[in-house]
Amino acid sequence: MLAFAVFAAFALVVLASLAVAPRRASVAGFFGGLDPDGTPPGLWVLVFSQVTTWIFARSLMNAAILGYYYGIAGVVAYTAYYGSFLTGAMIVDRLRRDGRRSVQDWLGARFGRSGVVSYTVIVAMRLLSEVFANLLVVGLIASAVLPGLPGSGTGAIVLVAALALAYSAWGGLSAALRTDVVQMLVFLVVFGIAVVALVLSPGFDLGAVLTAPGTSGPRAGWVLLLVALLQVFSYPAHDPVMMDRGFLADPRTTRLSFLHAFWLSSLCIFAFGVFGIQAGLVGAAYENELIGTWGTIFPAPVFIALMVSLLISALSTLDSTLSSAARLMVEECGLPRSLTAGRVTMVGFLALGASLTLWGSATLFDAVAVSGTASMFLTPVLVAGLLQQRAVPLWSYLLAYAAAVLGALAFLFRSVPFVARILPDGPKYDQLLVICVAVLLVGFAAVTAGGWQRRRVAGES
Repeated sequence: MLAFAVFAAFALVVLASLAVAPRRASVAGFFGGLDPDGTPPGLWVLVFSQVTTWIFARSLMNAAILGYYYGIAGVVAYTAYYGSFLTGAMIVDRLRRDGRRSVQDWLGARFGRSGVVSYTVIVAMRLLSEVFANLLVVGLIASAVLPGLPGSGTGAIVLVAALALAYSAWGGLSAALRTDVVQMLVFLVVFGIAVVALVLSPGFDLGAVLTAPGTSGPRAGWVLLLVALLQVFSYPAHDPVMMDRGFLADPRTTRLSFLHAFWLSSLCIFAFGVFGIQAGLVGAAYENELIGTWGTIFPAPVFIALMVSLLISALSTLDSTLSSAARLMVEECGLPRSLTAGRVTMVGFLALGASLTLWGSATLFDAVAVSGTASMFLTPVLVAGLLQQRAVPLWSYLLAYAAAVLGALAFLFRSVPFVARILPDGPKYDQLLVICVAVLLVGFAAVTAGGWQRRRVAGES
């Protein structure tokens, strides 16, 4: 009965999404998000699309898991990543003032093909991680609500992947924008019901939640907050879903959409983290990425609402990720600007991302940490080149890039003996903080040295 309620509610959301998807596909709509009459998306379409694609299933689970282990510190740390909407708005605004239509466009003008290719590698890896992580959560949900059915997780992954592809491959970005609105409205209603039910439950204590230390203590959560603050400038610049939506409407509408998306997404992600904190406060045992835990401590209606919220966010993120993948390969990498090329790209990214779920459920936050660390080469480059309008030589850019990639790989393979000997002893998030600081120091040193070199050469000439 529980499983039927979850999947029946999700089926209604899918049907609504299919109903609002565009009936006619055009190249301008597929890659540029324009309506059939050529109209760009309005303010709240952009806001809801930004929010529902950034409070995706992986992020909701991350917030809850960090809340379970590290209490309020973990939730605050993960919520801090949503400051990316503010830094992202600043980056988009400066790019548009420079007459650029994307980060790739700006990097190409500054660093040529090397800049575009290196950045595209990082972006493609992020898109694949989004497909992988959200499908992984779908599989975990199916396994939790259908524990006696072998292969339920794999079956759910295939089904949700196929449904997302069905309308994404037809309408591209225009389909993602339309369906995001429906999915966000349903998410707000369903999740709002779950939050109200939690707050009104007899065992809920707001004071205890706001001071909760978590089951493992708050220290790691505060360390993660420092990491988030170091990564929050570069993080939005390597997220194509956010960046794509920064160039669809006029500058004023775009700025407002980023501002509203910031407070709305931060509120949602913090509230979802409270469910993880509550699980820790009542002393529940950790099961199945927290999903099994919720099934044992929350009433059936609350549990159903949480599961439907996760499934909606997974579906919404998948369609936006696929449309961004199509735009990346066609608009930025030179594939033919056709519906066929976009659709083939979507199939390829979805198939590869889904195949990664066969490797098992690695820690979900690791994907965020690795992706965020790899993007940190952009911080010194954008600060000097975009905000300060200073020249940055290619060698400085490549050195900053190499430092960020090596830092991301060091965290990913931190258990390998050779890497373990290099990193300081201690918890993994302490190691991540050290890596992030080192990446930024190398990056800013490279950019600063490059500026000195340019001025010296200019003086000698």
